[in-house]
Amino acid sequence: MELPSQLRQAVDRFLEGTPLDQLRTASERLTGRYRSETRDGRQHLDDLSAVKAYLAARLPATYAAVRSSMGHVAEAAPDFSPGSLLDVGAGPGTVLWAAADTWDGLAKATMVEASEAVRGAGRSLSADAALPAAQWLAGDAVGSLPAVQAADLVTLSYVLDELAPAAIGPLVDRLWALTAGMLLIVEPGTPAGWSRILAARGRLIAAGAHVLAPCPHENPCPLVAPDWCHFSRRVARTRLHRLTKGAEVPWEDEKFIYVAASRIPATDRAARILAPPRGGKGRIGLKLCMPDGSAREETVSKRDGELFRRARRLDWGDRLPAAEG
Repeated sequence: MELPSQLRQAVDRFLEGTPLDQLRTASERLTGRYRSETRDGRQHLDDLSAVKAYLAARLPATYAAVRSSMGHVAEAAPDFSPGSLLDVGAGPGTVLWAAADTWDGLAKATMVEASEAVRGAGRSLSADAALPAAQWLAGDAVGSLPAVQAADLVTLSYVLDELAPAAIGPLVDRLWALTAGMLLIVEPGTPAGWSRILAARGRLIAAGAHVLAPCPHENPCPLVAPDWCHFSRRVARTRLHRLTKGAEVPWEDEKFIYVAASRIPATDRAARILAPPRGGKGRIGLKLCMPDGSAREETVSKRDGELFRRARRLDWGDRLPAAEG
């Protein structure tokens, strides 16, 4: 997956003239904070150098994770067409770009972000783009959200990993109360990220939410540690991306996990592929999360006809279509 051309060009303009050594140093510091899930009361993107490092090194992967999650939601709920977006912990607007690419009917967005430097970057990136009208508001995910209206789509991406565990439940409750249609939460695809998503998922189900994706059910997760649910998306690296990270490979794999909770029950439940399919001669091995709440291994072979032909085109994270006829 690549960034939309308008976003890629906007990032290049924003970073023009920034010394590469400065980007590399800030990127290493930012990456260390993300990987260690540092919670020291400081924002990860607390100054302009950190914002620039995020745009050069982290934005492509974060965009890919959010856009992939939204693609799964759009497939699971084809009738869902949000007109409004509320994004909390908005960063430089990653979710706004992904949502606009997913749903044509999105008309307005409210972006809540604590860091003034990040809000400035978000406004700059979107200034000349064909995006929904966006209002940028100062506000922290914990405790100081501004007065905002409910939205069709409410999002929280890569934010829970920055919060103390005790703050997660109240924030999820508050965002669900602001959700008119769908709440989407995206986290890093680590065991810790999965654990946070499970906690949010359980709280939402208890509040009456319907899980649209990735789970095809509202039952307890069937996976048991050390296994965990997550997905992966390959991200194309630009030249600047490679130079900032000191990387030679022109791509990277971003692992992520998410939950999409809806006010409306799902009308179509389909098994979800939980791991890379294992190909063999005339057969495909699949690890599936089933609509009945179980997880199991299945093998689809040429004898399954159309189902086999469809399965050959599917990947990790996709829904498994039912056989026709």
